[in-house]
Amino acid sequence: MKTISHEEAEQRIAKLRELINDYRYHYHVLDESTMSEAAADSLKHELSQLEEQFPDLITPDSPTQRVAGKPLDKFQKVTHEKRMISLADVFSEEEIKDWLTRNEKLISSSEAKELKFFTDIKMDGLACAIHYDNGILTRAVTRGDGLVGEDVTMNVRTIENVPLKLRGADSGGHVEVRGEIVIFKDDFAHLNELQGKKGEKPFANPRNLAAGSIRQLDPKIAASRPLKFIAYDLVVPDLPTHAEAYRALREMGFQTSGQDNVFDSLSKVFSEIKHLGETRGDLPFNTDGMVIKINNRSIYNRLGIVGKTPRGAVAFKFPAEESTTKVRDIVISIGRTGAATPVAILDPVVVAGSTVTHASLHNADEIARLDVRVGDTVIIYKAGDIIPQIKEVLVALRPDGTEPYDYEAALHTQYPELEFVRPAGEVVYRVKGETSDLILKRALEYYASKPALNIDGLGEKNVTALVDSKMVGSIADLYRLTENKVAQLERFAELSAHNLVQAIQKSKTAPLAKFITALGIRHVGAQTANSLVKKFHSIDALKDATEDDLLEIPDIGKIVAESILAYFADEDNLKMLDEMKSLGMNPTYEDTSELPLSGKSYIISGTLSDYGREEAEDALRNLGATVTSSVTKNTTALITGEKPGKGKTDKAEKLGIPIVGEAEFLKLIGK
Repeated sequence: MKTISHEEAEQRIAKLRELINDYRYHYHVLDESTMSEAAADSLKHELSQLEEQFPDLITPDSPTQRVAGKPLDKFQKVTHEKRMISLADVFSEEEIKDWLTRNEKLISSSEAKELKFFTDIKMDGLACAIHYDNGILTRAVTRGDGLVGEDVTMNVRTIENVPLKLRGADSGGHVEVRGEIVIFKDDFAHLNELQGKKGEKPFANPRNLAAGSIRQLDPKIAASRPLKFIAYDLVVPDLPTHAEAYRALREMGFQTSGQDNVFDSLSKVFSEIKHLGETRGDLPFNTDGMVIKINNRSIYNRLGIVGKTPRGAVAFKFPAEESTTKVRDIVISIGRTGAATPVAILDPVVVAGSTVTHASLHNADEIARLDVRVGDTVIIYKAGDIIPQIKEVLVALRPDGTEPYDYEAALHTQYPELEFVRPAGEVVYRVKGETSDLILKRALEYYASKPALNIDGLGEKNVTALVDSKMVGSIADLYRLTENKVAQLERFAELSAHNLVQAIQKSKTAPLAKFITALGIRHVGAQTANSLVKKFHSIDALKDATEDDLLEIPDIGKIVAESILAYFADEDNLKMLDEMKSLGMNPTYEDTSELPLSGKSYIISGTLSDYGREEAEDALRNLGATVTSSVTKNTTALITGEKPGKGKTDKAEKLGIPIVGEAEFLKLIGK
């Protein structure tokens, strides 16, 4: 977690508590959703981490110190015989390992060696406790705030899979069964189909419908809904394991999830998490995680409760489709058509199983609609393989003193050399006087140039022929060209078509630094590309880089970092890179740390007789050297040809940097 001051933490915690409490009131008491549960979980997780870092800021009214919101006044309030607690959320294997390590310190070493883990799917419904006396259902109570719930007995009695009389139960005993009231996905879809036929508004989601049905004063409404009770706990003192409790529940006539298991190692638990993560979409009910408990109930009970959660269990949350994070900056990317697309640079956050560092803001109108500002906390979502999007700004968490984003001013600041226009009827700003074909031709020419991939035969005239003929509409289309296609063009014969296609195919395994250079990322030349390759050994790694990752590279500053982030946030660029990969583009990475000139830095000034400037710089880089444009105290030597720059030679002399001629350069590169 990013280090912040005590004062900043206090302000952030206060705002988080207020927002989460407001969400909890609407969600648990009024059955209304002010944000997705995934987004709320993300905020709660942030709050718990901050309170762990600053325990003196924990207060009794914190959302982490209670289970749920206050019960409604519609039903009789009932105090639970045993508090209905919630489980602490974990989001990674590392957090599960930490949980186990903490517990192992509280039990004997022999007990720790024999630990087994009980797991079950985490249901997404309304928690409820059902009481039986002499085997007959006597009372059903909602979770409420964990201490006091609501008597919903009449409604629960209407649920078909709830036993009114227990099978095989001790007629003289008292039994409390806890579980989740849910609506299965197919039943929910059927209900909404009926709603549509009646011309009525569809229900929002199964969880809210289940909760709303149970809280109806008229039991006939609950009876008309396809509710199910899925049991997950039996509150009796003499059962040895959670697995045994599930066996007893089923014998009594209760339905369980069917996803419960016992494992003797965390590695097997992790395999089950992976399995459920891949298959949970096929389950008949909605779920957002997996419960992990120490199976031995004696040890589980002895471990006790810390705060409001049991030590002996946690709830692993599957990667959410939504989460919350902060906007660190907003930058603008110029796409291959000349369109200016704003991109939000984010604090890294995991969404749908992958780390997200940026989100598309589409255009100036979308920024204005969301009123997103630098410093805002936002809800982001990711559906499928699309670029993450900002769903909502959490204005309640907005820092003081933020200003609305001035789009036109940002365009002028980031691209002072360009002029932009917004054509009538469009929402997108574009570079004035530039057509998409002209921009594509320039990009292709640079891609094939000597500093980049040096594709022989792909000069200005041939690029023009390929684009004008519509054979090439993007850089990726180069790798779709065939000799027969190219030979049809007026400028080509069979031999020249063959040579061009072969040169293009050869570039598929070009050095990674050359490929990065060829992409034409703003402010990224050959040397910056080499620096990037030394830290990120693949395009995929570079694509996932955060601003902090980039700023760790000595010769990359904020402007260059933002330019790189903007490039990899552009949907067109990502689509093109994916296409190129599918067509066989596979740039090669070579570890240069063991090469003879690794760690040395050179500058070339003046004209060399046997080498062009780019060729000479490449020769040095191929041996592991860094080539820069200005003399510093870290420069190994200044290489001079004819008519070297006086400023560079004067500075080298002043700093005591060796000045060598072309003959020494040839020795350096082994010629």
